[in-house]
Formats: sequence, structure tokens, C-alpha cells
Amino acid sequence: MSLNHAVEGFSKMSKEQKLDWLISSYFDNDASVKEQISHFWHRFQETQEVLDGFSENVISNHYLPFSVAPNFLIDGEIKTLPMVIEESSVVAAASSAAKFWLTRGGFKTKVISTVKLGHVHFTWSGSMEMLKAEEENIFSYLKDEVADLVINMEKRGGGIRSLKFKDFSEQLGDVFQLEASFETCDSMGANFINTVLEAFGTALEDFINETEIFPENYRDADIIMCILSNYTPECLVRVEVSCPLDQLGGPINEKSAKTLAYRFKKAVDIARTDTYRAVTHNKGIFNGIDAIVLATGNDFRAIEACGHAFAAKDGTYRSLSYCEIENNVFRFYMDIPLALGTVGGLTALHPMSKIALKILGQPSAQQLMRYTAALGLAQNFAAVKSLVTTGIQHGHMRMHLQNIINHLGIKGEEAKKVESYFADKKISFSAVRAFAESGFNVVN
Repeated sequence: MSLNHAVEGFSKMSKEQKLDWLISSYFDNDASVKEQISHFWHRFQETQEVLDGFSENVISNHYLPFSVAPNFLIDGEIKTLPMVIEESSVVAAASSAAKFWLTRGGFKTKVISTVKLGHVHFTWSGSMEMLKAEEENIFSYLKDEVADLVINMEKRGGGIRSLKFKDFSEQLGDVFQLEASFETCDSMGANFINTVLEAFGTALEDFINETEIFPENYRDADIIMCILSNYTPECLVRVEVSCPLDQLGGPINEKSAKTLAYRFKKAVDIARTDTYRAVTHNKGIFNGIDAIVLATGNDFRAIEACGHAFAAKDGTYRSLSYCEIENNVFRFYMDIPLALGTVGGLTALHPMSKIALKILGQPSAQQLMRYTAALGLAQNFAAVKSLVTTGIQHGHMRMHLQNIINHLGIKGEEAKKVESYFADKKISFSAVRAFAESGFNVVN
């Protein structure tokens, strides 16, 4: 086993020392690499200090494009949605879908619930029946013990919504769970929930082990862990678009609007049935969702984990979206869990997240849920529509052309020649390279 690149005390080094070690260890002290990495430090020192505080062992910043998708008609209001994503076709597709539905009623949304969950897992030699018999006393004690932690959240209309015990002893021997549900208003609430759960854990252990409410041989509760769940099926928003079939659009590749509608529905039905298709289908939804979640400083990893679990809630992984055609009306919709926040965390610290929220009109958490769901459905609509008409690569490669041009180092007038030449031709890396190698002349 080689330990050539092992290092002691790395986290205690200055940023400059960390960078010097990295360049020495992996780039043969190449000064140009250090300059390149340093180039991405923020030019404003105060801003860079904020960015450095977000993570550990920071040596630079990794930039992603900050784009906007205009013309989203959401619940009767026009919104421009910020998107942080490296794939141009995603922004183009979302913008195209927004424009399409702008004249067809737009996106209708409804926040169904905003409940978030957390759990205290503990081992105990007692039974579920014993816990249930003393449930009222236990819950009253627990709430009293965390009263000082929840008072500010309660003033904002949030706090603890419910407590209940769950029995895992059949599967895990002696394991029980205390499940707590929370309302965290406009904050995502992770720190709040975890703080309360840990206080619950201490209080629960004290109650079982130190009071005389249970016989002495049952005073052996041991808290295993206290942690929120990123699966929030009750923090749910519904989004849909609909229009009469004859308004779905004119002929596309000689296909009528009615044909498009039924092909579209069939594609969604396939994603509801075939897991292989469903994964890619839902990835398209998260192309849109992740982009706005990143832009607003929320946790896209938690959102994705929850969404994929929700897609498998009936035991089979399925499409998150649905399509119906009834009485000559096309309807495309989905219910999706989105535990988002607009105060606290990165939303209050990251300078670009602040700008994103300003673009959105300083939304509440529920409003951000609505906008995010609309963007996810828009992205999904655009992708499926492309799949059943022109094919996904037609638009994707046209947007990818600029990346190929940049990769080949083509600039100025020559770049314009490439764009013009491939305006009506199949695009591939090899084809663009061949055109460049020809001196930007027609290749037979």
C-alpha cells in the first residue's frame, strides 16, 4: 500500500499551504496549475471568506453557469426562474416549455402539505404495549423538555406537529422509534429538527431509565441515533398543465396535435411501467428541479433522494409524472415532495442565492415549492415531447455544438462558419472536427 500522498494536519493548514501541497503532490509544482486554481478565487475578499466558510479544506471555487428561464406562467403570475446547471439544452428546453404553456393556461400548482419528519431510534427490552400505555405522559414530558428550543419556531407558526412510537422489534429485535413531525415555515429546518430530536433522545432515555413509571428491569433504554429524514412524503406539491387536444399544437413532423398527445401519453405510461425508462424520465424532471434548488441555495441531494424514494413508494420505481387524456383534454401532472427553505443556511449567505431569491420575488418556502415543481414538470414535458417527435438528440446536439466549438478552440468568424454550416446538418464531434480540418470548407 502506497502512502506517498498521505498528509498530516491538512485541515489546519492555510488555504495557500493546502494549495501548495496539492500542486507539489499531484502537479509536479507546476506554477501554471496553481495560477489556474487561484484564478477562481473570488475577486472580493469578503465574498471569498463567506464562500470558504461553506465547506472544509477549500482551495478554490468551482463555477457553474447561472441561467434564467423566462415566461413561466405559474398560478396566473409570470415568473423568471433561476437555474444553475452546466447543460445548455436543459435551460433551452425549460424555456421552450414555459413559452409553450404561456398561451395555454400555464402551470397550476397546489401545496398539499409541508410536514417534515425526524426520528429517535432506541433499543429497549420493553414492549410497544408498555409504550402506548404511557404515551400521553411520555409525550407531555418530551414537549416540556424542548419547549425552549421550539418557542421561536412556534411564534412563526411552526413547531412540533405530532409524536408517535413505531415498533421495529419484529425486524430488529429490540428497536423502537419515536417519530416526530414538524412544520418549519420558510426554513428547510434541518438544524432545528436535529436539535429538537437530540433533546428528545436525551429526555426519552431519562424518562424510561430514571423515572419509576416502568419496572426496574425495563429501565434500559439506549438511544441509538436522532436524525431527521430526508424522505418527506408529506411535504408535497402538485403541479399540472392542461389544454384541449386541438390546442396542443400544430403538426410536428407531419403529426397532428391529437397524435402527439397520444404518443406523449404512451411514453409517460411506459415510464410508469418500465423502471429502466422511469429512471431516465425522472432524471429529466430533476434536471429542472436541481437547477433551481442549487440556484436558491437548497440541498439538491436531499431533494433527489426524497424524490426517488417517493417514485418507488408502491414497491416499484415509476415515473413521477402522469398523463391523462379525457373528454378531448390533455392533462400532464405530478405530485412531488420538495422540502425547501427560503431563510437560513446558504439562502441567507450565498450572494448568488440571494440574487436568485430576489429574481423570484423573495418567495416563501411554499411559493418556492410551487416554482420548483413547475420547472421540473416543464423540463419533463419538453423532454418527452422531443422524444416522441424529433428525437432527443436533435435539440441536444444543436445546443452542444457550442461546447464542441469551444473544445476545438474555434473562435470568431470561423466559429460562425461552423454554426452556419451545421444549421441543417447532423452534428457530431467528428463532423465538426472534419469541417475545421478542411479549412472550414464544405466536406463531401
